[in-house]
Amino acid sequence: MDHQLDVVIPVYNEGGNILATLGALARELKTPARVLICYDFEEDDTLPAVREHPETHAGLKVAFIRNSSRGAHAAVMAGFAASTAPIVVVFPADDDFNAGILDRMVALMRRGCDVVCASRFMLGGTMQDCPWLKAVLVRTAAFTLHHLAMLPTRDPTSGFRMFSRRVIDRIAIESDQGFCYSIELLVKVHRLGWRIGEVPALWFERQHGASRFQVLKWLPAYLRWFRYAFATTYLRRSPATVLMRSDPTRSAGLAAIRSDAI
Repeated sequence: MDHQLDVVIPVYNEGGNILATLGALARELKTPARVLICYDFEEDDTLPAVREHPETHAGLKVAFIRNSSRGAHAAVMAGFAASTAPIVVVFPADDDFNAGILDRMVALMRRGCDVVCASRFMLGGTMQDCPWLKAVLVRTAAFTLHHLAMLPTRDPTSGFRMFSRRVIDRIAIESDQGFCYSIELLVKVHRLGWRIGEVPALWFERQHGASRFQVLKWLPAYLRWFRYAFATTYLRRSPATVLMRSDPTRSAGLAAIRSDAI
């Protein structure tokens, strides 16, 4: 394998954003990497934008991954399934300002972390121009999970997150909506006692295209993993209650350990 990092980018008509994002990755990312652009349908305007302007991301390996269904969750799952590198990161399609932190995240992974969070709420991070309802919910969730549930990150709800190969291969994802998989993997890794790190990240409200983050629609799914995080901290739940993969093609020799999820 000639790359150490797979950068999974879920897209939905991101033609107005993707070239700047790929250009930033090509300029700033030093870790040998491959970019997986995960799309729903062939008419997505992201595809011709990338194919017709290879000069904007010269030297960056790019592959296109067609989702088996539709939606943000399906896009990320398609990327995970196609990934082969020892480290995987889910990166926003409209983010042309955080490429420079990926090498720092990789360095933490190499020092033993299984998850590294890109944190808007630690020193050096920021979240700007966020719609007020989303900002209130996200900041409240972050404060609650970090200070009360004792999750070792200040930004537990972000979808911009890096995972080790063993997280992708060994922990089954039960969520099926939006970016809920991200907090699910985080709280399961926490229950297992695996290491979690974070680096400061920037966040600005997108300028082109519509966000796929649907706060109210996904809220019940997020609350399930809130309860899981609190149960880990206050009910001393066993690591054996984490659902592990039993697919022999992804994790040979593992048996599925089923739980009540909480």
